[in-house]
Amino acid sequence: MPLHEIFVGLGVAVASVVFFLEARRRGALHEQSLIAVTGALVGGAIGMRLAGWLETFDLRHLWLYGSRSVLGGLTGAYLGVLVAKRIIGYRERTGDLFAPAVALGMAVGRIGCHLTEAPGRPTGLPWGIHAPASTPDCPGCLAGQAMHPSFLYEIVFDLVAFAALVWARGRLTRPGELFTLYVAAYAGFRFLVEFTRANDVLWLGLTGPQCFLLPGMLLLGLRLGYGWRRGYYDALFRRKVMT
Repeated sequence: MPLHEIFVGLGVAVASVVFFLEARRRGALHEQSLIAVTGALVGGAIGMRLAGWLETFDLRHLWLYGSRSVLGGLTGAYLGVLVAKRIIGYRERTGDLFAPAVALGMAVGRIGCHLTEAPGRPTGLPWGIHAPASTPDCPGCLAGQAMHPSFLYEIVFDLVAFAALVWARGRLTRPGELFTLYVAAYAGFRFLVEFTRANDVLWLGLTGPQCFLLPGMLLLGLRLGYGWRRGYYDALFRRKVMT
């Protein structure tokens, strides 16, 4: 069974349901928001495959490997929403509708990664796992080594993030900040968890995803600092505004 593709599909389905419920709760369930979802799905599919193709530069691999790049999919989905909204002239922010949906959908989709991909780098920690020797591109699996369950780390992160977003959504009043916080948290987490992943090191001990994340993390850090100084997150931390 194509477990990876099945769970990716389930993740997309779960994210769509959560988006629908959140849009209805916020009174934003209309044609424009549904077009934004369409843009996200199309852009995400293209981004996944293009990012996967960049790993091999072989057009024959465009479909085979493209569906395994989460960062490419997220970037493509974000750009797809922007393009879709630009086409229809819709100017309202939609990121806050997507944030809980993406978090829960990612948690479901990563189950497929855990079941089919190389889990992570070798570890002596007591929760290290052993994967089948038939796992592709996994020398540690062939050697019977215990490895970091890196995808389980990400599943736990996204479940916690989903719960935190549901808690925070009624407290943040400025549009777009819920999405900003999730993207920043995921970028930081993904950068750190890469140290446990089995991806190839490209530069200064960093993997490809880490190199991709570095400039984005810098911009996100500046954006969070901007929001903090203007009190966007006071309701979350009960911080008093200085007068």
